[in-house]
Amino acid sequence: MDLSRQLKTAIKTGDLTFGQNQASNACANGQAKMLIFAANCPQDYIDDLRARHPDVPMHRTDLVNRELGSACAKPFPVSTICVRGEGGSELLNLPPNLD
Repeated sequence: MDLSRQLKTAIKTGDLTFGQNQASNACANGQAKMLIFAANCPQDYIDDLRARHPDVPMHRTDLVNRELGSACAKPFPVSTICVRGEGGSELLNLPPNLD
């Protein structure tokens, strides 16, 4: 799966939020369908989210936050993406890879 292409599709047709605070809020409100993390996202933040929201699938990419921001066509680094609606993308087919 081409993650960059799927992210661009989801940005156009779906509902994504960017950033750690927005992801935490979406999880707390039950809106998060999946979380996608940059390779250099802080592990303690991920562990905390996993402990509080074990039912939300989580996927860590090989891209660091600057690359993930570029893949999303954002002019800033992105460490966390919350998928609230995938639109025409296949982001929810990403396998959870955080154990």
